[in-house]
Amino acid sequence: MLSNRQGQKIPKVTFRTRQNNQWMDVTTDELFAGKTVAVFSLPGAFTPTCSSTHLPGYNELAKVFKENGVDDIICISVNDAFVMNEWAKDQEAENVKLIPDGNGEFTEGMGMLVDKSDLGFGKRSWRYSMLVKDGVIENMFIEPDEPGDPFKVSDAETMLKYINPKAVKPEVVSLFTKVGCPFCARAKEMLKERGINYEEIVLSKDITTRSLRAVTGATTVPQVFIDGKLIGGSEALEAYFAAS
Repeated sequence: MLSNRQGQKIPKVTFRTRQNNQWMDVTTDELFAGKTVAVFSLPGAFTPTCSSTHLPGYNELAKVFKENGVDDIICISVNDAFVMNEWAKDQEAENVKLIPDGNGEFTEGMGMLVDKSDLGFGKRSWRYSMLVKDGVIENMFIEPDEPGDPFKVSDAETMLKYINPKAVKPEVVSLFTKVGCPFCARAKEMLKERGINYEEIVLSKDITTRSLRAVTGATTVPQVFIDGKLIGGSEALEAYFAAS
């Protein structure tokens, strides 16, 4: 039975991490003392739900979490330091601290270590999230104890809604570009000036002008989308910002 440790202190553990190609011990006191920390834990780096939704969700909303009193966001998984570091690079998760619980000590102390031998995983973490203030668990969101890998309550949006139901989420911005395009550079500059994070999709042999036309109806770049709405090129983006 998975236990909710709300109101209790987190386990005291020393994590073995790799920083600048050197082993570095990091304690739970260093991570949590005097801080408000949003934590989420998951079965494994590079696994589908963890890579497509769980980690990206927290990474994308990190700025909003900080605006609402969260000092750090930490992802903990029963993986070694090398795997976690490579996953962080692959995910470009610069807004989240990925902590390797290689021996499962923290996860076991949380009562969240489960047997996934049927998948060849051995002992792993159950999926959950929690808000920790100065080392004390204020609230936990534990996925239901059911078969498979449920992902219903430990997501970033659920955590943010708990912290502040009225928190304003950032706009989701994507833009198609190509290398050497001055208009693309101008569009990116306008977004950066306003502190807006964006996803850049660079035209290549896999993403062609034909693909661009199929998605946007245009053949020129940049083509900017904001919250799913096509804004257009750099001039249209400038007009959009002038009107907002």
